[in-house]
Amino acid sequence: MKKTDSQLQHDVMAELEWEPAVDHAEIGVAVNQGVVTLSGYVKTFTEKLAAEKAARRVQGVKAIAEEIKVRLATDSKMADHEIAKRIVDMIAWTVSIPDDKVKVQVEHGWVTLTGTVDWYFQSSEARKAAGRVSGVIGVSNLIEVKQMPAPSDVKERIVSAFKRQANLDAAGVTVTTDGGTVSLRGNVHAWNERGIAERAAWSAPGVTKVEDHLTVAY
Repeated sequence: MKKTDSQLQHDVMAELEWEPAVDHAEIGVAVNQGVVTLSGYVKTFTEKLAAEKAARRVQGVKAIAEEIKVRLATDSKMADHEIAKRIVDMIAWTVSIPDDKVKVQVEHGWVTLTGTVDWYFQSSEARKAAGRVSGVIGVSNLIEVKQMPAPSDVKERIVSAFKRQANLDAAGVTVTTDGGTVSLRGNVHAWNERGIAERAAWSAPGVTKVEDHLTVAY
């Protein structure tokens, strides 16, 4: 049975309260026709991402409008050059990231990452590393991925991911590519299946963008 907006709001708030990485006290949740808007304040950029991820786990959520702001404690403010140095160090310590191919720029706590890597997960790991540094209020990830994805490879990864998670059926998902962009179309049975398909698509080499046109058939 389809959830009402009030039920979705209750479930999202419960999920935020249950998520240990999130201090839910200053996060507001509003729902309009299945679209969830998150607002309020958190202490770190990583906590902001965790709140969005928690909301996406709730069945019945159609989309997320994320308006949470990072409010740093006075003693956690750092100079931009100090933030940049810590991010560069964290990238260098992360074996999966080719540190010589990633450039870091920081302006008023906002980080911009540029460069070129071979795999999307390397770009993703660089963004995560930047988000963990104290003083960061946001990250613009402009790192490019060189290789071009193959539709057959992306489809195979989605099928494998579905099989690993309760033998879900990926037969309803079709995959097309245009350069580094992957488009997903078809039907899935729940919001979390859309997430599984998206993550599997992102795991393919060369993917720079995933367009999710999947329809959730409750």
